[in-house]
Amino acid sequence: MKIRIVVADDHQLFREGLVNLLESDDAIEVIGEAENGKDAIDKVFELKPDILLTDIAMPEMNGMEATRHLKKKLPEVKIVALSMHSDKQFVKGMLEAGTDAYLLKNCTHQQLLEAVHSVYNGKKYLSEDITELVISGYLDGSNVVDDKYAELSEREKEIFLLLAEGVSTREIGEKLFISVKTVGTHKQNILEKLDLKNNSDIVKYALKKGLIQL
Repeated sequence: MKIRIVVADDHQLFREGLVNLLESDDAIEVIGEAENGKDAIDKVFELKPDILLTDIAMPEMNGMEATRHLKKKLPEVKIVALSMHSDKQFVKGMLEAGTDAYLLKNCTHQQLLEAVHSVYNGKKYLSEDITELVISGYLDGSNVVDDKYAELSEREKEIFLLLAEGVSTREIGEKLFISVKTVGTHKQNILEKLDLKNNSDIVKYALKKGLIQL
């Protein structure tokens, strides 16, 4: 039985290249493609792949939030993150979201295939440079980030991301089928929990954590 994969990346040419590289391995079959996090979630629910290979910085919904959502709803699906970002915030965020592997886009073809086979067999995989980054983060206390974001409830995280993307309080209420007053209460709780003052701080915080992109 082949390893069934969905590939998510917002750059079509790169995505097509990945598909060709993956399918050069006779044990792998790419069964779907997605151009953003929301599309990736839909494809995973529809096609039930063994693995989602995903970028992090994508429009609509990023790979970090998509990973967090899928690991909660479909924990059996393995997630391989393939990103250009080696920043500690992206690595830490993806690991906390539940990713099973993290590689940089400058990895070799062989490393990518090793990662796929490793997570399919129930193992974790970090490329060498990412492993060094994680180890240095643990050893150097000054690099440890106070992650208050993890303390937010799922609803608060949902509203936080919408606020960070510039969605108005009224629009958030309509989108989530809750009152403007309820949105305001959640927003106030978010600001207090994260020690932020206003929407501008929310955007800066989200950018720093890699939850949104410019």
